[in-house]
Amino acid sequence: MSGFDVQLRKALPDLWRYGFSLTRDHAQADDLVQDCVERTLRKKLMWQADAPLKPWMMKILLNLFRDRYRSQGRRAEVPFENEHGGAVSDAAWQDLDELRVVMNRMRDLPETQRQALQLVAFGGLTYSEAADVLEVPIGTVLSRVSRARAHLNTEATPVAHGIRSVK
Repeated sequence: MSGFDVQLRKALPDLWRYGFSLTRDHAQADDLVQDCVERTLRKKLMWQADAPLKPWMMKILLNLFRDRYRSQGRRAEVPFENEHGGAVSDAAWQDLDELRVVMNRMRDLPETQRQALQLVAFGGLTYSEAADVLEVPIGTVLSRVSRARAHLNTEATPVAHGIRSVK
């Protein structure tokens, strides 16, 4: 298996989490990641083999999202149904409620702050990689993420603390 294939496989979970954070819908995240992988494979020759693949794919995914979803104003609510049909504990419902609060607060963030936080917290990118994806200096990403976390922590919840502590 080539280095490209290995990196692509390793990037998929982070790509899906990032796609879900953008769309807030499982099916749309699946479609977005599938389209991202398809475009990545088509443009494989444009990838610089000495560069990491995941940041390049994150940029492709973000551009696809911008082209298809944001321009259409499509924003789905985070699905909180019990997809596996099993019993859900009270603690799990409390976690879902806290997640809903954080996701709603994220919606209130300026888009630039939300994008930077999503790339770092959900996409698993370093600040440097996020700066490359957003085409801004690393200091700009640092300040955007810091401001986003400060906003989310004004009414701190355990989930918000988890986002604050990522990278």
